[in-house]
Amino acid sequence: MGSPAGQPDATLLLGIAVGGVVGSLGRYAVGLALPHPVGSFPWSTLLVNLSGALAMGLLVAFLLDRPGAHRLARPVVGVGMLGGWTTFSAFAVDVVTLLDAGHGGEAGAYVLASFLGGVLAVTVGSVAGQRIWRMAE
Repeated sequence: MGSPAGQPDATLLLGIAVGGVVGSLGRYAVGLALPHPVGSFPWSTLLVNLSGALAMGLLVAFLLDRPGAHRLARPVVGVGMLGGWTTFSAFAVDVVTLLDAGHGGEAGAYVLASFLGGVLAVTVGSVAGQRIWRMAE
């Protein structure tokens, strides 16, 4: 039996939750593998956020090229997995921590690298995805 109109079903919610767990655990593992002292440049957060932007570009290209893709692809991968993988809150805390430590230049470089790098990564992922998915047909 389906869900009432406009209400998410249990399969959708479970898929998003599982995707979120996978993304969050992966993000935690990167933080353990690439720790940074408080007040130093947060390479792990930058890596996670840029790779998440690249993956989102690939996902968007895949979904646009395949209008009949599984209905759970976007919410499970985009909202769940990539939502758990990337982290705006950690980015914001890292910027404030750098500023508090007197590293204004690094904080500015981090903001620019995150923003411009993220936009570039989504663009590269989208363009690469369009080419990859078309070659696979």
